[in-house]
Amino acid sequence: MKLALITLFPDVIESFKDYGVTGRAVAEKKIDLQCFNPRDYATDKHRTVDDRPYGGGPGMVMRCEPLTAAVQMAKSWTEENARVVYLSPQGKRLVQVRTQELAEIAEEQNLILIAGRYEGIDQRAIDNLVDEEISIGDYVLSGGELPALVLIDAILRHVPGVLGHAESAGQDSFSESTEGGLDWPHYTRPEVFEGQAVPDVLLSGDHKKIEKWRSQQAKTKTRKMRPDLILNRQN
Repeated sequence: MKLALITLFPDVIESFKDYGVTGRAVAEKKIDLQCFNPRDYATDKHRTVDDRPYGGGPGMVMRCEPLTAAVQMAKSWTEENARVVYLSPQGKRLVQVRTQELAEIAEEQNLILIAGRYEGIDQRAIDNLVDEEISIGDYVLSGGELPALVLIDAILRHVPGVLGHAESAGQDSFSESTEGGLDWPHYTRPEVFEGQAVPDVLLSGDHKKIEKWRSQQAKTKTRKMRPDLILNRQN
């Protein structure tokens, strides 16, 4: 699987490649992650990648030319039909099921992620280059690098062999095991901490009872903390 990231700050991404799930995936050659900097494809002596918006207003807008050249170079490295995703506050909100779908897409045709900056990118670049816009939440960040890293991490959890246990991703919150709700509570040693004991059922060794308890706890936790998930499921 090849993941290309269009970014003005490749050093941020490079440091991420050495740690955690992403570091393991890179080390085990499950993925190949490369950055393409639009500034490298700017043609003027100042390597300009942004300009003032037509119509006035604050901030700057990323220009079409260097961005298009960077995406074209990324496609020559991945493949021509690689799916291009723009991390944007205007995008569709990222949910767990979409991360799994994107993992499957990435296995088939690879992914190119565009991390925007400033006030965004020229709409013509979006119209011509982008297959999908994704947002990680209803708030605004200074750039798309952090959302891109969030998306990469979420995708890699679905890649076989990346996580330490094959069932880990399947038991995450929002997964099928929790019926799209939250995960159940987890406990580990010591058995008693400051007078609080691990629930007896988890010590029983009865896997059917444990499974039932976990399912009940996940539903209770979802109703308490994220009732919107239950309403969405009912609708």
